[in-house]
Amino acid sequence: MSAAETILSPEAVTGAHGSSLQRLVGRHSWALLINADCRDVHEQLQADAIISDPPYGMDWPCDQTSMAKRKGCGGKDWGGKIEGDAEPFDPSPWLGYPAVVLFGANHYAQRLPVGTTLVWLKRHDAGFGSFLSDAEVAWMKGGHGVYAKRDLSMNGEALTRCHPCQKPVPLMAWCLDMAKVPKGATVCDPYMGSGSTGIACLRTGRNFIGVEKDATHFATALERMRSEVEETLL
Repeated sequence: MSAAETILSPEAVTGAHGSSLQRLVGRHSWALLINADCRDVHEQLQADAIISDPPYGMDWPCDQTSMAKRKGCGGKDWGGKIEGDAEPFDPSPWLGYPAVVLFGANHYAQRLPVGTTLVWLKRHDAGFGSFLSDAEVAWMKGGHGVYAKRDLSMNGEALTRCHPCQKPVPLMAWCLDMAKVPKGATVCDPYMGSGSTGIACLRTGRNFIGVEKDATHFATALERMRSEVEETLL
């Protein structure tokens, strides 16, 4: 099978409503990318874990004028707001999976059961309180502890990152480990964005199913993951 095989028939995911699908096969894992609204296909998604940064109702402005006012965001124009970010997030379709990590949990905590809190520290201590959020919070299924990881790798990439809410790949790999997702397991990110969770899976020997509604971000994720697969096969 080639490094990047296109599945031409949407019948691979029943009820995908004409979605386009791409299947990538690496040396130790595979990835299936679906351009669709995850709410239309969630009943057909079979995975061992959900690891995702969903839209959670911030209605975040991503146009050039708004972003230019946010120092550190580089003034980049992302071409429109995040799909679904103007409405409250309902986590219930994803809570039944064996392992779950969902970012932005402080925005919908009332709809989540007791679980573990994961904290992504985005700044050095000296920068705390200077601009926007110092950290982002994720809910993890099971347990009741609080665990933090400092990752500053996105600080210098305001102009080069591919998505306004893009997460660092090492951060998503840490989430996989914290959720105890074994190698060879299948991870689903129903709000894939630019594909950081998928790249983390390919690098750590997990399989990946990614769903993204926005065609532009889907194309970006496909290109990033295709490059990742081709590098692993060299």
